[in-house]
Amino acid sequence: MIDPRADAGTRPPRTDQVDPRDSGIVARAARALLRQALLRGLRPPRHRHAPPEGLIADGRARVTRLRLTGARGQPLAAWLAHPLPPRDRPAPLVVALHGWGANASTLWPIVDPLATAGFAVALCDATCHGESGDEDFASLPRFADDLAAVLGALRREPGLDLARVALLGHSVGAAAVLLQAARGGDVRAVVSLSAFAHPREVMQRWLREHHLPQRWLGEAILDEVQRTIGARFDDIAPLHVAARIACPVLIVHGTRDSTVPVGDAERLLGRLRHGAMLALEADHDLRAALVPQAAHLVRFLSSHLLEPIDVSAR
Repeated sequence: MIDPRADAGTRPPRTDQVDPRDSGIVARAARALLRQALLRGLRPPRHRHAPPEGLIADGRARVTRLRLTGARGQPLAAWLAHPLPPRDRPAPLVVALHGWGANASTLWPIVDPLATAGFAVALCDATCHGESGDEDFASLPRFADDLAAVLGALRREPGLDLARVALLGHSVGAAAVLLQAARGGDVRAVVSLSAFAHPREVMQRWLREHHLPQRWLGEAILDEVQRTIGARFDDIAPLHVAARIACPVLIVHGTRDSTVPVGDAERLLGRLRHGAMLALEADHDLRAALVPQAAHLVRFLSSHLLEPIDVSAR
């Protein structure tokens, strides 16, 4: 009888076994391909700026263009509207951030009523949007990074009261201003326009729209998105960060919003310490419906920026 161990060292390798190193290479290659496909498929479109002519009445604001640098050295385009005539004290500031695939010009309609009420207004283009620099991808955390960079740069601008700051954002921009407010700082008020509750739910809706299976491929996509942006959805979700926001928040949402259900706004409202909601007969793009409600925004912001804030109420 032959000892099977005697010639074990001379037997040819079995062809039905897979080298673990090969499987690791295949997995990494598949992940790289998935990442490249996601970077292409989720890349925001760039749209030209709509001209602001006619949106700001003569004599109500002086608009200057700012050229800023983002957290990763990328150029950021921003515009600062100072109220006219100049006040005898620095002006309170509202920093506004657009949504995905849009640019600062989509928020021009809010500048005139806010400047008339005495607010300075800063608008910026997020990375990969408008006239700001390009990068390999845009994301909610990068929107928030851009917002923080703008706030930091505005500290060098004269005529602004950085102790009286409000943030306003639309859609992904709204999620970014909520995230920034949750991180702390001198933010006295937030206006959230058409914010979603959780980015995972946004991605799941995107999967359904593209007829992609939720399991297996969908889970791989969600994991890769989180790996790419460097953040877990749960850590940046407005629904989860809302409870950490100390300042008052006005949630504005369209009742006919088919992109983000109005139920998301109601869920966010339930998590806020100091929240109020304004429901509009509108879809996801609130521009047309928001202008007639400008007085509502002015009242909300004035009550928290133009008057001393009661810190004990926090």
